[in-house]
Amino acid sequence: MPRLKVAVLFGGRSGEHEVSRNSAFSVAKALTGSFEVFPVGIAKDGQWCGPVKIDEIPVFTPEKYEKKAVTILPNPQSGGTIYSLPDLEPISRVHVFFPVLHGTFGEDGTVQGLLEMAEVPYVGGGVLASALGMDKLMMKAVFAHAGLPQVPYIGFLRKEIRERREEVIDKIENGLGYPCFVKPANLGSSVGISKAKNRNELDRALVLAAQYDRKVIVEKGVNAREIEISVLGNEDPLASIPGEIVPCNEFYDYNAKYVDDRSELHIPARLSDDQVKMIQEIALAAYKAIDCAGLARIDFFIVKDTGQILINEINTMPGFTSISMYPKMWEHAGIPMGELVKRLVELALERREEAKLSVRTYTG
Repeated sequence: MPRLKVAVLFGGRSGEHEVSRNSAFSVAKALTGSFEVFPVGIAKDGQWCGPVKIDEIPVFTPEKYEKKAVTILPNPQSGGTIYSLPDLEPISRVHVFFPVLHGTFGEDGTVQGLLEMAEVPYVGGGVLASALGMDKLMMKAVFAHAGLPQVPYIGFLRKEIRERREEVIDKIENGLGYPCFVKPANLGSSVGISKAKNRNELDRALVLAAQYDRKVIVEKGVNAREIEISVLGNEDPLASIPGEIVPCNEFYDYNAKYVDDRSELHIPARLSDDQVKMIQEIALAAYKAIDCAGLARIDFFIVKDTGQILINEINTMPGFTSISMYPKMWEHAGIPMGELVKRLVELALERREEAKLSVRTYTG
């Protein structure tokens, strides 16, 4: 029996393009043990190219693959076929799509919507879960509705920051104080995030964050330990043992995550049994609150002075680089990378079978 073919989508129109390439390289290598892999690189202008050689994923440039432009059709009858451009000749049929895409136009429900229209199995959360997980303001609203404990925050539109910045800064100072963290609402990997300790730093931080998204979120700074936990599954998800990050920089920014390897990772985190149980329970509640599927990494704060546990955010397509916490936590639980990606493909197939149970016509 021929092996299933998995299309690994990577790159994309996002500030996390480079991180996606590194994650996809790890995923593609791990998949080769059980599946045939068809890597598809998405350029920063949105052009799809493939198949990309696995070894070239980290250094993918669309210019090298300009004669291998490809696409899929939002048509269930195409059956997961990848077509060449511009002639739309079928070149490969794919059984499962693995969108290893971080950030906008990939992790935010857009690619998921395309794959849903094509009715093909794909790894990870659906349109709603992906959109909620990407938009930090909407995510936090859902978490609040579910009664999950969070850091105080305020959201603003880019238009407000552009036209009434002094007003915005006054509101932040009165509502949150310093220090505070300023973030684009729809981005990850700490891109565009700043810690502000005074009015001048806050002004610069707002301008920076607004470059990346039309919505900006500002969170109250807390003196806290940073805890992460991995979740795996569909309707009956499992939570891993938590891990702890001790950043090499003032906070866990882009350089600390992907450039400087001096940050400390403790797996398992140094927590009591009660703390572990509470974090796992909150993580699973958050996962279900946004109707997530397949996988997610959920980040927490433990306030140092009080021990209070606060959920920070959920990441519906966490990093899979060599230093990423999501696969490391499952590896500690006895699920190596090869087995982990195999399970994710199986969960994608399971979810597609579940979707087939829905009736699409109404006869009255």
